[in-house]
Amino acid sequence: MNIAFDAKRAFQNTTGLGHYSRTLITSLAEGFPQHQYYLAAPKLTSLYDHSALPNVHDLTPSGVAKFFPSAWRSKTVVKDLKKLNIDLYHGLSAEVPVDIPQSGVRSVVTIHDLIFERYPHQYGKIDLEIYRRKSKFACNNADRIIAISEQTREDIIRYYAIRADKIDVCYQSCNEMYQQKVSDATRQQVRQKYNLPAKFFLSVGSVIERKNLLIVCKALQLLHKDGKADVPLVVIGSGGRYYAKVKAYIEEQQLEHLVIFLDENKAIANDPGYKSSADFPAIYQQATALIYPSIFEGFGIPILEALWSGLPVITSNQSCMTETGGDAAVYVNPQSADEMADAMVRVSSEEVLRQSMIEKGFKHALQFTPGQCAEKVMEVYNKVMS
Repeated sequence: MNIAFDAKRAFQNTTGLGHYSRTLITSLAEGFPQHQYYLAAPKLTSLYDHSALPNVHDLTPSGVAKFFPSAWRSKTVVKDLKKLNIDLYHGLSAEVPVDIPQSGVRSVVTIHDLIFERYPHQYGKIDLEIYRRKSKFACNNADRIIAISEQTREDIIRYYAIRADKIDVCYQSCNEMYQQKVSDATRQQVRQKYNLPAKFFLSVGSVIERKNLLIVCKALQLLHKDGKADVPLVVIGSGGRYYAKVKAYIEEQQLEHLVIFLDENKAIANDPGYKSSADFPAIYQQATALIYPSIFEGFGIPILEALWSGLPVITSNQSCMTETGGDAAVYVNPQSADEMADAMVRVSSEEVLRQSMIEKGFKHALQFTPGQCAEKVMEVYNKVMS
């Protein structure tokens, strides 16, 4: 098959959508080398180097289309797909070109989540309308839909009235660097570089309302009041209004010594190892536990990164978190500071519990390897082409 991807995120996105795109494309090209893969991207960057993959080719706009890259990606790319005899197009982030239904090119779309449908008040009106229009069009017009969790599959059926038999659940994987044990020397270097405490909880993700960092700060306040808050929280992530709200609470409760925002240090925020996430495995592997109290996710990739890193996870008992964490995590009501505080004490102090969580975590993570993800996706491609 000649398979094309919407590869904008692969070349331009450093977070979840970018990691998903790069990991899946690489895994497919390595695992199924009999096919040819084309990366349709408005522009190329150094973020994705596929030079070692001879069956992966770049596809960028040419001629007049170079001056209208957004229009090319959303519509006129179809002309190039037909010239290249593309058999199947995969929209990796909830979009397919508007001309794809009439093109004769078969299509698949990955839907990561419909969080904007559940929490529309957290999005601007224009952004909400764009997300809704693109996702609904893709779900209605792609030949098949890939949902990255059962939770996302249920939401697609609920919000867009899509037939259940049109949707395949293909769990995503995470970067394989989290599976590698970091050397003691590298751990020490990263500890010094980021001035990490000897013992710390870790929070990874944008500091936005849905991610619910405030509940962790409230748990720390309870522990501080009881004289038990001896393990600080290191935060990887930034935000806007909600971030300011969290900061105000921390200052009000005098918890500044217990909550460390790495992004606030400009030298760290601009460091290549931080911006590319290359240093993250060393940070994960030194933490006491990942605290991930999100109200809602499509998959919750930091949970999987933590499981591969041998890091216990405390997370929410709702949405898809139980799918990603399996029997390895400690689950809490994300609205309860008391439950969160209790979990933090248990996981940081009970070594038998910690070791059990680590062992279960490695076992559960084996369901989410890049190779298994690629196999499931290829099964979907074969369904479409059969």
